[in-house]
Amino acid sequence: MFSIGDFAKHGRVSVRMLRHYDEIGLLRPAHVDPFTGYRSYEGAQLARLNRVIALKDLGLTLAQVGEIIDEKVGVEALRGMLRLRRAELEASIEADRTRLTRVEARLRTIESEGLMPTEDVVVKSVPAVRVAELSGMAGGFDPEHISPVIGPLYEELLRRLEAVGAAPTGWGIAYYDQTDDGVLVHAGLPVGASVTGDFDVVDLPAVAEMATIVHRGPMDSVMPSVQALARWIDANGHRSTGPSRELYLDCPADRAQWVTELQEPIGPA
Repeated sequence: MFSIGDFAKHGRVSVRMLRHYDEIGLLRPAHVDPFTGYRSYEGAQLARLNRVIALKDLGLTLAQVGEIIDEKVGVEALRGMLRLRRAELEASIEADRTRLTRVEARLRTIESEGLMPTEDVVVKSVPAVRVAELSGMAGGFDPEHISPVIGPLYEELLRRLEAVGAAPTGWGIAYYDQTDDGVLVHAGLPVGASVTGDFDVVDLPAVAEMATIVHRGPMDSVMPSVQALARWIDANGHRSTGPSRELYLDCPADRAQWVTELQEPIGPA
């Protein structure tokens, strides 16, 4: 028999953790002295402790671990638990990758502060365009809020256009309206004058002066380009006069190769 201290040492866990496992019924000691309350464990119990640790390291809850060890769940239920955990881990990894992209983009912004060449910004007139669009709410302007909203909107819009036999006549155009509840995201595709369907048809007005800059790469790393355009507008005595737009010039499967024109309508400050 092992004392609780020795058993904890051999099992590479804390005494406090063993006491917790005892309290929740996950790993009871083999013997408890009725007078002193000292817990003692048998060597064979190390196998159960090792299973607890292994399953816990997979990210399963202690309740799930107990059900698995006590064989209260079948093979299919266990498979379902592990598949769900795998999906959670994959989502977490993807979220971390997105955060890493934003961190790298923010770092580039800090390192290049004030060094963005002004010739990258072009002011031009933009003609009116009719678009079919779907809209949805995002929590903010950051890519982490916009990307999960705008992607599904475009997928659904393409499906609805196909359902009515219509095809886009040009590049995708997105624009944004800030509201009290967040950001209203508009995902639009240029269409012909007579197109109708289960979507909104909107005439975006012509803009006499649109400050533009080309962003190359995924939209998760767009903030340096957005900020460079904002700095240029401010430094050159302009102000924004309407919703900003994004014109998707090229969107291949490899998002690192995306080319997007950021557009901001401007007027005198």
